[in-house]
Amino acid sequence: MRRTVALLSLWAAGAAAQPPPALEPLPEPAPAPASPAPGEPAVRIPLQEGDKVEQIRQGGRVVMLKVTPKNGKPYYLVDTTGNGNWMRRDSLDDGVHVPMWPIHTFD
Repeated sequence: MRRTVALLSLWAAGAAAQPPPALEPLPEPAPAPASPAPGEPAVRIPLQEGDKVEQIRQGGRVVMLKVTPKNGKPYYLVDTTGNGNWMRRDSLDDGVHVPMWPIHTFD
């Protein structure tokens, strides 16, 4: 008896189901961003008055410059926010070091 009621309720639910609404076509996808030429390097190294400047590009934009003076220590100019404000760093180390000493060991 339970099987018959279950089968009848499934059949009734299937018969009472509404047809799906008409589907709308999807809009055309946005055009892909312009990619650099296949032969274009990601790092360019122009020489400027004896200084060596390396340009590191990401997505076609310059995001970091490494400047190596002829008689000096290299430094970095980094655009961290992407708005064109360059921050000078003497190294790429940000100075944040997580303490990693053991507090307790189990024997």
